[in-house]
Amino acid sequence: MSALLTTEFPGLPAPYRGKVRDVFDLGDCLLIVATDRISAFDVVMANGIPDKGRILNQMSLYWFERLGQSVPHHVISGDDRVIADRIGFDEPQLHGRCVLARKARPLGIECVARGYITGSLFKEYRIQGANVHQYDLVPALKDGDALPRPIFTPSTKAQTGHDQNISRAEAVAIEGEETVAQAEAWTLSLYTEAAAHARKAGLILADTKFEFGHTEEGLIWIDEALSPDSSRYWDERHYQPGVALPGFDKQYVRNFLERSDWDKTPPGPELPADVVARTRDLYLEAFRRIVGGVPHSLSGP
Repeated sequence: MSALLTTEFPGLPAPYRGKVRDVFDLGDCLLIVATDRISAFDVVMANGIPDKGRILNQMSLYWFERLGQSVPHHVISGDDRVIADRIGFDEPQLHGRCVLARKARPLGIECVARGYITGSLFKEYRIQGANVHQYDLVPALKDGDALPRPIFTPSTKAQTGHDQNISRAEAVAIEGEETVAQAEAWTLSLYTEAAAHARKAGLILADTKFEFGHTEEGLIWIDEALSPDSSRYWDERHYQPGVALPGFDKQYVRNFLERSDWDKTPPGPELPADVVARTRDLYLEAFRRIVGGVPHSLSGP
């Protein structure tokens, strides 16, 4: 199996390359290609995870369809035949990893829902206390504790370095009250519905990130949806606050890198074959449990 790390096609404009996705501007819409690149600590690794893009794309399409009745979103089509007709050629390496999407102007904030305290917020909580970013949290929480109710925790969108958690008031200063109120309502409702579905699959959705964007018709849900790249899923059977909880995401890669001698500056190192294989297995297991079955067009077992 080989990983798709970059895309470029005759007849299409040069893409904008994010950490994972290549985005082609087709004029009336966007072609978004989920590659197999993987990043950690804001650095893209030298090699990728085979089929990761297909897993992310098809899980996102599942969630957009499942939850999109109440929240308008950017998906026009994820059908390989429709996409081939639109771009004028059929490229097998694109199968299962593309979406035609509406254009939107992304918000200047990322919208995070948290049902459990962990990650960056827990680190800040230990230092700043229960009123970190004016969230008014319960005292003496352990890493991984469930919060009394899900909370909306926006963050900045850093061009370089790490995104920074901010208060709701700081988010309003960036995007305005009306936009933030809508984004907050959608963030919490989407999280609540998705967490309930994940529970049926024996998974805890600890937190997840959403992106929204402005269009002439109003705000819409964009980017990706509840994938292992943007969400923290835990196995309910092994849930125990206060201990390191294994997840179905790239935390496995982060853990390997923390044990390595890499200094967390570019370029990213090459991941060993066993780390690549295990990470792929974790992403596939998340797909199997959430969506059912396996993504189509996989490159191998």
